Amino acid sequence: MKAPYSWLTEWVKIPWGAPELGTRLTMAGIEMEALTLAAPPFSGVVVAEILAAESHPQADKLRVCRVSTGSGPPLQIVCGASNARAGLKSALASVGAHLPGDLAIKAAKLWGVESQGMLASAKELGLAEASSGILELPPDAPLGRSLREYLDLDEAVLDLNVTPNRGDVLSILGVAREVAALAGTKVTGPGIARAPAGHADRFPVKLEAPAACPRFAGCILRGVDNRAAVPLWMRERLRRAGVRSISPVVDVTNYVMLELGQPMHAYDLRKLKGGIRVRLARDGEHVMLLDGKTIEAQSDVLLITDAERAVGLAGVMGGLHTAVSAETSDVFLESAYFAPNAVLGRARRLGLQTDASQRFERGVDFALQGRAIERAIALLAPIAGGTAGPIEVTETAAHLPKRPPVTLRRKQLARLLGASLPAERVQRTLEGLEMQTTPRADGWEVTPPSYRFDIAIEADLIEEVARIVGFE
Repeated sequence: MKAPYSWLTEWVKIPWGAPELGTRLTMAGIEMEALTLAAPPFSGVVVAEILAAESHPQADKLRVCRVSTGSGPPLQIVCGASNARAGLKSALASVGAHLPGDLAIKAAKLWGVESQGMLASAKELGLAEASSGILELPPDAPLGRSLREYLDLDEAVLDLNVTPNRGDVLSILGVAREVAALAGTKVTGPGIARAPAGHADRFPVKLEAPAACPRFAGCILRGVDNRAAVPLWMRERLRRAGVRSISPVVDVTNYVMLELGQPMHAYDLRKLKGGIRVRLARDGEHVMLLDGKTIEAQSDVLLITDAERAVGLAGVMGGLHTAVSAETSDVFLESAYFAPNAVLGRARRLGLQTDASQRFERGVDFALQGRAIERAIALLAPIAGGTAGPIEVTETAAHLPKRPPVTLRRKQLARLLGASLPAERVQRTLEGLEMQTTPRADGWEVTPPSYRFDIAIEADLIEEVARIVGFE
């Protein structure tokens, strides 16, 4: 789990710098494996604007650009990127700059035309594994400013090793909860408000395997522009968390998964036939997945189907036939709760391992599905437009996980810790972990939150107190 420090600060006030935070999380059982920068080292790269871009007199695929940094005379840069154009702000590596890979920028002649530096791509700056042109910056990017400062590329990113029993920490929100408990503060986070529905359209959903999928939230979005440019801040957040930017709809669903811990899926509504059915597969049933592979499902595999065919492997990967594309304008958003034992082992058996399966196998907060769609709608609207309909939640409440209270005895806590803690401190610690506590004569009745699948017996509560208070 990669957690950019600045993303965490949107959810919780952190009293420590990144190195100290990593140490404290490690001591509390969330091991920091590495602390890295948001980008590899480079220097001498600034924000610049292309004033003019003309054809190279000797090379059809090259452009001769006049580039301004806001001070001094414009520089002449020869560039081969197809997106180099007048008015674009980009990253200029002038003479003397050093790029990743020990590349020193020098003045050069390209087909007889002098170039006083280079306009850099995201790949050349270490910001992407591949790129099709030079880096495009927002129109309000300040000319002449260091790119490292402008994009905060010296930000720390915590790489956390999350144990299998703590699926709740596989999100920015989950890590923020841990920070809040350790710091004695509260998780705040960006407000997630439900916007009024702009239309009344609903898509029918039927849960035919309610023990495996007891809750399924869905919403229709109409008029989405999936060709729109994803803002740089979101692309950078995704990259720093280890996820590649694809399109507005896919990026938003991935962003919500990383932020809240709820995997989502988006369907092209026009490609869905009839309603959604969540059911177990028939032996030998085939599904073509997003990666182009066709898998043969066994009868214990949970599928998402429409009226004609399987359109996804529940909790693992969506299907290719109903995938969103650049032409997609109407979207059906899925945010479901799949029981861990309905997903566990299926992905590995089929040779698959996805961010979604990793989370569902460990347990996703079963109270989060509607909130995740609300967050996705709020993020997508300013990027790609569209109008959202009502959020429709289909559920079988009897099959949702139960959170029975667990008794914590004061004497047992003191015996295992080797010390007696004040009752107020114990209760404050548990409530700091968002557990509901009711004092008893000999201790407390404690109800774990919906996202803590690892709390079931008294020993689990004692371990929680110990790791937060700091006993070894």
